[in-house]
Amino acid sequence: MRGDFPLLKGFAGFRPAWLRSDITAGLAIATVAIPSAIAYPALAGLPPEVGIYASLFPLIGYALFGPSRRLIVGPDAGTMTVLAAVLTSMSATSTADRVVAAALLALIVGVLCLLAGRLRLGVVATFLSRPILIGFMSGIALSILVGQIGRFTGLRIEADGFVPPILELLRRADEIHAPSLALGGVLFALLLLLGRWKFVVPGPLVVIIVATAASALLDFQGMGIQVVGAVPADLPGLSLPFEPHFSLRETLLGAAAVWLVSFGSGIVAARSFGARGGFEVDANAELTGLGAANIASGLFSGFPVTVSDSRTAVNLSVGGRSQLAGLVAALTLAAMLLYLNDALRILPVPALAAILAAAALSLVDPRAFRELWRISKMEFGFAVISLWGALTLGVLNGVMVAVAATLAYVLLKEMRPRDALLGRIPGRPGFYKLHRTPAARPVAGLAVCMIQGSLLFFNVDYVRERLKSLAQEQPKGTRWFVLDASAIAQVDSTAAAMLDEVRADLAEHGMALGIAELHNEPMTILKQAGVLDRIGTAMVFDDLEDMALAFGRSAA
Repeated sequence: MRGDFPLLKGFAGFRPAWLRSDITAGLAIATVAIPSAIAYPALAGLPPEVGIYASLFPLIGYALFGPSRRLIVGPDAGTMTVLAAVLTSMSATSTADRVVAAALLALIVGVLCLLAGRLRLGVVATFLSRPILIGFMSGIALSILVGQIGRFTGLRIEADGFVPPILELLRRADEIHAPSLALGGVLFALLLLLGRWKFVVPGPLVVIIVATAASALLDFQGMGIQVVGAVPADLPGLSLPFEPHFSLRETLLGAAAVWLVSFGSGIVAARSFGARGGFEVDANAELTGLGAANIASGLFSGFPVTVSDSRTAVNLSVGGRSQLAGLVAALTLAAMLLYLNDALRILPVPALAAILAAAALSLVDPRAFRELWRISKMEFGFAVISLWGALTLGVLNGVMVAVAATLAYVLLKEMRPRDALLGRIPGRPGFYKLHRTPAARPVAGLAVCMIQGSLLFFNVDYVRERLKSLAQEQPKGTRWFVLDASAIAQVDSTAAAMLDEVRADLAEHGMALGIAELHNEPMTILKQAGVLDRIGTAMVFDDLEDMALAFGRSAA
């Protein structure tokens, strides 16, 4: 199938040589999915098995309809935080009600994603510049690292954010469980060594096997090292969630809020991983994939999901090449639930922390920050703002701050468009910028000014003063002041009034205003405003060469 619902696009270009890497990546994804699958539901007052369902079935939905070969979907902390607030507003008090409400919200979020994709709302992602993506990715990585403090140390960290958990760790340093920290540190070092040695078996799989075997032999749980523990051993059936006493208004508003957060964090994460992994991300197509993932989650008693940072990071670090990795991860999760409960139960949590920390470390790119610093201090600042926002304000708020900073920068640049006076090089056709071409000379009696930017309401005062200033600087005898409009893409009514004012001011000083190389849209605005009529058709030119010929004839 093609178009809006391209079936199996995530398998495009599949090669048999990818089979091995996809299988190992799927196994690694499944192993790191378990901790968040169990922990995240607690944020919204949901039982652990719901997290398993929301980790398993969306992988299948995205594998079938998602466009990316390498992105992995799953539970997200930001989405879960909003979901918790929405469930409270829906008066879902009992556990059973919250399970139904969460699944219903997942269904509605899925439908909203599909509608957003059809309406091409993914265009919002085009506002995310490369510096924002670099900073956001590093912020994600640092957040993942800080999120592993509790798993490494055996502490229950209550603080949220980036700095507070570190401060809490320092205050409670005497409570650190030394065996957990030692185990996590050794496994983390093992992962780094395996990555450096390019070991044939992916590091996360080695760590899981080693940690599970050691746990069975040494009784880690008896030593006080936290293990994954028991998880449910069955899978849900297909069902349509519905609870008549839920308010329709609260449900729809809540779903919209969850959609907004999952859309924002999911698309940003997708673009970030795309920039990091060197693959294209179509934001509108991603909405289709996220819609299918959420609908699958809702139909099988899950909750809203989005692109998973940690699971995608593991997939990229291990070398997954297609959505076969997602299907393998889903099958592995199902097999773990049904057949490997005993092994899963004794898997030490510090091993999972080591895997997530190693994957996060691979996402930090100091070289990219150095390159931005060398190229543009301003863009380096945007990367830092994006990093800071992702760490302190959460994924969506952090990105909004960074995007706002970028748009403010663009607005400031547009408020002061560049201008240049043009002249001729003797014996050569064309007009050249006087400040860049030493051989160029102004034409006696003629001033040609290029404005490099659109003329809109927020910059007309600046442009007016620049044009008046340039006109005053012209030598006596200057008869024409011609505006080169080839770089003016847009003009609004405020700018049209400004140009009419400039025309009148020039006329008082004995100069005629001319315009050359107008684009169609600005020409239409100036015609409708009557400005071109007052300038006169004889002073409106298709190009500068026509203008030069007309000026020469007028001087004869």
